[in-house]
Order: sequence, then C-alpha cells, then structure tokens
Amino acid sequence: MLQNKHILIGITGGIAAYKILTLIRDFKKSGAEVKILATPNALNFVTKLTLQNLSQNEVFTNEFTPKNWKPEHISLADWADIMLIAPASANTIGKIAQGIADNLLTSVACAFSKKIIIAPAMNVNMWNNQAVQENINTLQNRGIEILSPESGFLACGYIGKGRLCSLEKIYNAVDEALNYQQLLKGKKVVITSGGTIEEIDPVRYISNYSSGKMGLALAKSAYDMGAEVVLITTKDIEAPFKIVKVKSAIDMQNAVNEEYENSDYIIMAAAVADYRVKERAQQKMKKGDEETITLELVKNPDILIELCKRRHSEANNKEILRCAQNDVFAEESQTKPIIVGFCAESENLLENAKTKIDKKGCDYLIANDISRNDIGFGADENEVYIINKKGDINKLEKAPKNVIARKILECINIK
Repeated sequence: MLQNKHILIGITGGIAAYKILTLIRDFKKSGAEVKILATPNALNFVTKLTLQNLSQNEVFTNEFTPKNWKPEHISLADWADIMLIAPASANTIGKIAQGIADNLLTSVACAFSKKIIIAPAMNVNMWNNQAVQENINTLQNRGIEILSPESGFLACGYIGKGRLCSLEKIYNAVDEALNYQQLLKGKKVVITSGGTIEEIDPVRYISNYSSGKMGLALAKSAYDMGAEVVLITTKDIEAPFKIVKVKSAIDMQNAVNEEYENSDYIIMAAAVADYRVKERAQQKMKKGDEETITLELVKNPDILIELCKRRHSEANNKEILRCAQNDVFAEESQTKPIIVGFCAESENLLENAKTKIDKKGCDYLIANDISRNDIGFGADENEVYIINKKGDINKLEKAPKNVIARKILECINIK
C-alpha cells in the first residue's frame, strides 16, 4: 500500500533514534521512497552513513545547501506525501508548536501543508510537564497526529510514560494516513458544530451544552481523508482547514447556504437552538421587583429541512432539464450533496430518530443518547446509531469521538 509513496522522516536527538533504522527499512521494503531529516543532535545517536544506506537517499541536515536554486525546506515539503517526526524531543515539539523554524527540520514542519505525524519520546517528567502537554494540545488542535509514548523502563533509568511507541503503531499510522488521504480527495465536505447562541440582551443568551467536539472530530477526519473541509462552528478553533465562526441559528443557516454550492457532503452536527427571542433587548435588561419574567420566543428555521428541500428542488429542475434535452445526467449529480443530520435524544432514541429522518428528508441521521454522562455533550467518547433513509440501522459502539468520526464517514458510503 506504500508503493511509490514519499515519506519524509524527521529524527531528533534521543536514544530512541536507533529504533527508526528498522522503520526506515520497513518503509523501503513496502516500496516507499524515504528521505531523512536529522537534527545535529540526532546524529549523536545514529550516523549519517547508516541513514543514507538504509534510505538510499541523501540525509538532510543543513537548509543552506539548496538544490536547483530551491531552498531545501520548501523542496522537501513539496516532495513528501507525509512527514513523520520520530522520535520527537520536547524541544522540537515546543518549537513546532510555537512556529519556531531555527533548523531544517522545524523549517520543513513550518512549511508542510500535508499530514504530519509526531511520535514523542522523552523522560516521564518531561512528558508530564505542563508546557509540553500544552504544546501537544496545540499541535493536535492544528490537525497534527500525536502517537503518545508508552509506559515502561526508560533509558534514563526512570519507569513511566515516555518511551517511543511501537514501530508497528508508527508504521500503521503512516500507512493509514496515506491511504485515507485518497478517500475524499477532490470532495468538499461542509460540517457544522457547537451549540448556537441566541442573544436575549448584550450579556445574556439561550444556548445548550454542545461542546462541538463531535463536529470537530468529523472535520479533522474528513481533512485527513483529503477533503476540502469547511467547518461552520460556534467555537473558537484553530485548524488547518477553513473555519467559519458563527453565533446564532440564522448565522449558521446563512453560512451553510453560502457553502452549499459545489459541496459533496453536508454534515449537520451542530446543536441548533429551536427557538430564539422574538425581540433582543438593545440594552442590558434590569432586574425589577417582579418575581417572574416572560420571554417571547419564536421558532428558528430548521436548517436541515431547508437544505433537503433545496436539494430536492434542484434535483427536480435537473430532471426537467434532462427530459427536455433528452440528455443523461450522472445519478450523483442529481443527489448531491449527501446530507447528514444529527439528533440528540434523552428518551426513545431510535423511535424518535426514525421519525425525524422521515420528517427531515436527509440521507442519514446520527442518533445520540444524551441521557448518559459518559457519551454525547462534552464527553470525549460517543456511541451512536446511524440510520439511513431506508430505515437501516448501524450501531457504532462506544469509542473516542475521533474513531466514531472516521466510522461515520465510512458508513455514509464515502468512496
């Protein structure tokens, strides 16, 4: 599966650097082209000659020796299909997180626009350091995949988490990433996430408990699969794909309509408020002597229903045109975009979900059980049911939301 793939491996200073020699050999045996970036400290643990012989390529350490008048940090970034940094030291992780490009490896990482996988290795106390963990979170939020170190006996004599994860795990992560990059290549995926905010006055609002984690996981997975991703969200998010920040249900509807054109998939994972205040107060509402207060609410538009109606109308117009011209349109041109809805239920999950998919008219509906504290709103894990318009049900057992996201994208017939 790695035949003719271009893998760029960055090696930093650490005793685990010697393990990467086996990984280079495995990639080469699978038919991949491998080039090595080594920091000066990395060469204290493995020699340039060994790396050259295994990779059958020049080992790059200096960014001031450009070939064909093209700076090496740019030419290497353009050449590679994926960048793997293993082992990754706390120093290099911190530099990449902060955008510091003071050597060839960090310069390439700064210029790299494709998939990056980082496998850290360090002392347990360094791994647990708050600054290191903050840098790890920063990189993950940017779409960089982190292969967490394993626990065990460390070269420094400590016992704890910090040992480079298994080479099999690294190999499989690279293999999966390279193959996933092809699944949605050339496709546009629009995803909504977070809970909408309906203002009462300048300081108060109506909202819900949605964290936006599921929508973000879907966006990251779609991006990893090679899609052009647009995430329309109520949350402040840093990501390598397009982010459209919105607040209210009306804002979200307008943003979705703007991105509708040429979209292949629209996934409505946001928790959209059903109602909004009829008249927002322009100034802060003062507390009076009254024991109660009445807010008049009006119904928000149902974005999912309106999307499905728009698609149905466009499909009918295409069919009329096809008949008039006696032409043949591809089936997918009449059904695009595929529309996926989400529903959050606290009781009668499947019964309510089946009713909703019939009412809404979408292709798939993802049903969440929000009565459980271990999944759904705010949780890092989820368990969902995927229902299609034929009524078929596919249950995804409890798993981290990034795993659920990938399975959802696979289950909605993405090819």
